[in-house]
Amino acid sequence: MTAAVPNAFDDPAYRQGVVELLGLLAYGEISAWERLAEDAKMAPTLAQEAEVAAMASAEWEHFAQLRDRLVALGEDPYAAMLPFQPIFQRFHARTQPQDFLEGLLKAYVGDGLAADFYREIAAFLDAETRELVLDTLSGTGHSEFVVDVIRDAIAEEPRVGGKLALWGRRFMGEALSQAQTVVAERDALTAVLVGNADRPGAVMDLTVIGRMLTRLTEAHTERMDKLGLAA
Repeated sequence: MTAAVPNAFDDPAYRQGVVELLGLLAYGEISAWERLAEDAKMAPTLAQEAEVAAMASAEWEHFAQLRDRLVALGEDPYAAMLPFQPIFQRFHARTQPQDFLEGLLKAYVGDGLAADFYREIAAFLDAETRELVLDTLSGTGHSEFVVDVIRDAIAEEPRVGGKLALWGRRFMGEALSQAQTVVAERDALTAVLVGNADRPGAVMDLTVIGRMLTRLTEAHTERMDKLGLAA
């Protein structure tokens, strides 16, 4: 299939950055799908298992959209994803949940973090890539059921709150650490995140990335407050 390639792709640096971005997002989605499928097995009730399975299904749909766009651009999607495999494997190894509630919190925080990141990057992309990212974003939010489950668990056993608050801080710390690794290692991707669609390949300004990470952290704090947990 022949893709409609935006004019911004006339800049090789911008094209490379977008390919890296789509590869990053695609690997993140398929990685989340895999983890959620495993977490569903820990659910204490069939209803909760079904909810987590629905989250996993949504992640697969996101992955398929991103994969198909890479194919339409004439790229090998798995080659684009491969450089990000070690980062996500390292991240998941360091944030392996020990029980169902930890898995739910990781899924909820991860879902929200992904949505926030998608909103942040959309403004810096060409129109067609922006539409894809926002369309993928529209499929997030399947984790809202987690709020009631975690609040009920804390009400039943208050000590659970302290344990999950620590887990949430650990998760966010690892997420920011891995994000900083990506920024340090992927110049083309970082240039896209600090440029814009009218001037792709803009000169890198790490203060832009820093402000973005700050906003993501603030949104995480609000999300933890919603759960009744301290960030």
